[in-house]
Amino acid sequence: MRKENSDFKTGFVTEAGTFVQNRDYFAFVELEDMACWVLADGLDSDSEVNSAEMVVRSILSRFLNRPSMSAARLKRYMQEASEWLNEESRRVRLKASVLIVVTDYTRMVWAVAGHARLYVVREGRLVERSRDQSLAQSWADEERIPQESVDRHEERHNLLNYVGKPDVFEPYVSPKVLLEDGDILLMNTPGMWENVPSAEMIDAAQEAKGPVELADLLEEVLLSRQKRDIPNYTSAAIYANKVYKEVKGKKRKWAKRIALILIPLLLVGGGAYVYMAKEAARKAEAAAGMLDHGKSGDDYAAEGDYAKALKEYSEARSDSQKIKDKVHTILFTKKQRAAQYIVDGDIFLKEREYDKAITSFTKAQSEIKNQDDFDPKHLEQRIGQAQAYSAVMEVVKEGDQKFTALDYIGALEIYQKAKQASAEASFADGDKLIKEKLDETHEKIAGLEKETKLLEADKLDKKGDRSMAAQDYASAISAFASAQEIYQEIKMLERVLGMERKITKAEEKLNPVPAAPSAAPALPAPQGEQTLPGQGQGQGAGGQQTAPSAQQQGQAQLIPPAAGSPASAAPAAPGPSKPPVTEGQSQPAKEEGGGPPA
Repeated sequence: MRKENSDFKTGFVTEAGTFVQNRDYFAFVELEDMACWVLADGLDSDSEVNSAEMVVRSILSRFLNRPSMSAARLKRYMQEASEWLNEESRRVRLKASVLIVVTDYTRMVWAVAGHARLYVVREGRLVERSRDQSLAQSWADEERIPQESVDRHEERHNLLNYVGKPDVFEPYVSPKVLLEDGDILLMNTPGMWENVPSAEMIDAAQEAKGPVELADLLEEVLLSRQKRDIPNYTSAAIYANKVYKEVKGKKRKWAKRIALILIPLLLVGGGAYVYMAKEAARKAEAAAGMLDHGKSGDDYAAEGDYAKALKEYSEARSDSQKIKDKVHTILFTKKQRAAQYIVDGDIFLKEREYDKAITSFTKAQSEIKNQDDFDPKHLEQRIGQAQAYSAVMEVVKEGDQKFTALDYIGALEIYQKAKQASAEASFADGDKLIKEKLDETHEKIAGLEKETKLLEADKLDKKGDRSMAAQDYASAISAFASAQEIYQEIKMLERVLGMERKITKAEEKLNPVPAAPSAAPALPAPQGEQTLPGQGQGQGAGGQQTAPSAQQQGQAQLIPPAAGSPASAAPAAPGPSKPPVTEGQSQPAKEEGGGPPA
């Protein structure tokens, strides 16, 4: 009925800017009697989940189940979203800034945790603006800095509150504000309001003719800055063209009817009885819930499941506040705080922030003093575990320093010590980390050894080349063989084959293969000497028999020419000598008297 008799239009733009992933998220739902818009800005760096989307979906799902404009209910929506982020913070701490706007089409209320902002523009003027939960905003509220400097102050992102905060979470919920026809609601993440001042937003709202056009116009203004780095940005514009009008006459009529009904009851005391009975029932229900939640929280704490204990203590504390039981409120506040410290410490352990974990567990110890529901051994074990892990990581850091200084042998020794300490502490994450560092160190050492052996082999190779040049082939073969052995060891096959070729070449030089025999021409006899006919042949020319050999080994005997006497071994008298027998001829030697050959 309300929605049909009102006119609310929504337009929005959301982009990643110059980043790969857009960690902003916006969504809304319009019901018959209420509408809810939720804008979130993810503040963490987890690449696998979108914390902003988780928060928006959580809040809208709870709003759909139980629509409300009450401050307590809106805080509860945000508290449950914050608890969900804490439970899912496995790799990094999930956190987000969020803004909620709820309306019954007549009034509106907003809730904020962080620095997502709401601007309300009416008749060309800024009539409302949400306040950031940041250090810069708190300084402006204390008048330490000007209000207009918050948008540029270096502490504007130093948030005092956000969804996913591990300790006390206190979002802000505004009072209910009446809407008027023509009101414009602008919801912006920091990526938008940091780059587009509020004055330019108002100017854009006066120029735009609708929510979609306004969102696009704000994006154009942002991009016109032409900045090198543009963050994720989101802007949602809600135009309340017509708000739902309450019928005052009907209200007065119903008020009269109620008064007429209550007067007789009040006269007899019945009205007071009915009210008291309902109030008593409500308090009894809240008291029973408080005790049940408190008992469940104690059971979970005794079992060491502090995440579930935290949730139960929170419910018990809320019920104690409903019945205004200050004693139990203080009690469950202390238990809730102790459980929160332990949960935070467990998260710090997962994130390898061991010093923070020790601090958180120590705070929990001080909270559980004189409380029998918490087992102090659980905390002692956690503190001891965090201290052991911290000690292991200190040793790892020492090894990292050696590694950075290229002292790989020293780093290897220290990592081995860290490995032993990690095993003694049952530090699974540490074992994995140290194994990676050991593997990397071994690779570095193996690489250096290979380079050293390569240099040695190269020297031997060059030594062999020098020996070859000096024709010292035996030394060359030795040097090439030693180089080949090293190349084989470091698995450089191409160089192994190269050495094989050089060794083969050197061996050929050292042991040459003898040449095949061939016919050689006869040498001419010396001057004054005569070769026997047919020397070196089996038979002389003309079929005559050659002179017998003087030696049994087949060597030829040189006989000097005779001078008028038979051949003898005595020296011959001087006289004219005959020319030597030429190659291929056989001529018998004759005496001057024509006698037979000697």
